[in-house]
Formats: sequence, structure tokens, C-alpha cells
Amino acid sequence: MISKKGMSFTYMKLGARILKTGIAITLALILATAFQLPSIAFAGISAIFAIQPTIYRSYLSIIEQIQANIIGAVLAISFGLIFGSHPVITGITAIIVIGLNIKLKSENTIPVALVTVIAILESPGENFTEVALIRFFTILLGVLAAFIVNLVFIPPKYEKKLYLRITENAENIIKWIRISLRKSSEHNILKDEIDKLKDEMLKQDILYRNYKEERNYFKRESYAKSRKLVLFRQMITTTNRAFFTLKRLHRLENELIQLPENLQKGLFNELEYLLYVHEETLLRFIGKIKTQPSTKLIDEGKFNKKQLMDAFMEYYKDHPTEYYHLLPLISTIIDYSEQIEHLETLISSFHSYHKKENEVKIDVG
Repeated sequence: MISKKGMSFTYMKLGARILKTGIAITLALILATAFQLPSIAFAGISAIFAIQPTIYRSYLSIIEQIQANIIGAVLAISFGLIFGSHPVITGITAIIVIGLNIKLKSENTIPVALVTVIAILESPGENFTEVALIRFFTILLGVLAAFIVNLVFIPPKYEKKLYLRITENAENIIKWIRISLRKSSEHNILKDEIDKLKDEMLKQDILYRNYKEERNYFKRESYAKSRKLVLFRQMITTTNRAFFTLKRLHRLENELIQLPENLQKGLFNELEYLLYVHEETLLRFIGKIKTQPSTKLIDEGKFNKKQLMDAFMEYYKDHPTEYYHLLPLISTIIDYSEQIEHLETLISSFHSYHKKENEVKIDVG
């Protein structure tokens, strides 16, 4: 089997996350020591909050982090000079800083802004302004260190990771659809699997956003990336339709059992063919299977929307109540077929034009 801003480590590999964070902290502490800054721990702490999964997000992050630090520093110094350093004053300042960051839609920079507030308001009483500014620059140094690591550290290959995630999700969904059609699973077990698949689909969307944020520096690469983005978006849409189909099958389990045997068999055969074509299409994208005409679904006559609807309209004449329950399932299956057809069309076009620029280098073993 093929296998939002802010501190978004969750979907990076564990090893890369640890290494990248460790390097950022180390660099921040080394720089703070080299500049002979007191309280170098603040540089290490701020570096943690500034780590990002992509270079583009890192660029956006450093601007927001600097803005948040300035807001936190200005308010902390002002309140410190007016009211003095007291836990209550620190708490009030923190509330105001949080409110301002929310107003500016910079919620992800709140942690580092609060570190700045606490670091400054906990400064010694004498030479308050001087110590506060030193701590402010110490925190900024940590943000800068993280930005350097984000630029230098090789980001994960999101194209490969995204394709493998989509394929793995599609295969799991297809597997459970087939199990459901054979009535080989318990209702509660399938419900738990659907919940797990929902979480995996969310991770898939996060990977797509990370891949979309990766920047290319040459026009030719940008055009190729744009075409791939369209394809990946359609792959995700098609996988979502497969997931909706699985949920419908699970929800209408009892109604499907009561269908006449010939209608059940016809519906399941049509759906089985869609699953087969979906699997083929994903392999066709990476060149594991030859590209075929995009009208394959219609030309081979193995999925016929009109025939499927006619069969259920015939069933409706004698079972109007049951038909209305099954109508959403039929609609979902037809939508699923149309998304597969569209995906096939895009892949056929993708492999027919700009072959060098559209090369896909994904080793799936």
C-alpha cells in the first residue's frame, strides 16, 4: 500500500521537527552569548515560537513576530514606567496585548508577544528602560535566529508527501467502501474508521496548503507548479467524494440491505468500477500506468449514469419512501463519477503538454 501559521510542527516528521527546533535554539543562544546579552534564555524561548514549516510562511511570520514584539515592548515599557513592575500590571498588560493582536488578526504571535511583556515587566527596578530594551532585542534575536534556520534548513518535499497522503487516504477509503459493500464490517467499527479518516483528510488539507505556499524562483517552475496545484486540488476533491460515498453507504446500511438483489448487484458493480478507475487514475499521474483517453468511463460503458438512474426510477414506482432515502446516495455516487472523469481529463492533458516541465518525481516503491 502506498503509503495556521504559528507553531505548526504537527505534520512534519518528528526527526525534522526536533532537529530544526534544536538548531534554532542553539543558534539563538550562541548569538545572544556572542553579543554578551544578559538573560539569553529569552532568545532561545522566542526562537521556538518562530519556527515555521515553509520558507514563505517563515517570511510572513518574521514580519508578524516583529510587529507583535514591538506592541508588547511598547506597552510593557509604558505600563512599567507609569505603574511600576507588579504581577497585576503584568496581567493587565498581557490582556491588552492579546486584545490588540486579535484585533490585528495576529493570534499566532500572541505567545512571543507575551514573552516580551513578561521579560520586560520582570526587569529590575533600576535602569528599567535600558534593561527592558536589552531584553526586547534579545527576544528579537531569537526570532531572527529561527528565521535563518527556516531559510537554510531544507524543507520537506511537500509534493511527494502530499501525493502519498492523498493516495493513502484514497486507498483506505476505497478499502472500506469495498468492505461495506460486502457487508463485512460491524457498524460501530466502520463509524470509528470514518472518524479516523476525517482526521486524515484534515492533515491532507494542511499538506496541500504547505505545498501551495512553497515558492519557485523561475517562471517555468511556477507554471508547472500551478498545473500541479490544479491536479492535486482535484485529487483531493475526488478523494472527498469517495469519502462522502463511504459515509452515505454507512448511514444507509439498512436501506441497502432491503433493496432487491438485482438492484443491489447493479449498484455495487457500478461503484466497484468507479473505485477501480480511481485507483488507476492516481497511478497514472505518476506514470505507473499509461495515460488513456479521458472519456474512458463513458466509452467502455462500465459506468452509465442514465442506466443507474433508470433502475432506481423503476424501483421508485413501487417503493417511493425507500427511494427518497437512497436518493442522496445515488447523487453522491454520480458526483463521484464526474469528479473522477474530470481528474482523468486533467491528468491526460497534464501528460500531453509541457512534458519536461510537468515531470513528476515521486518514488512510491
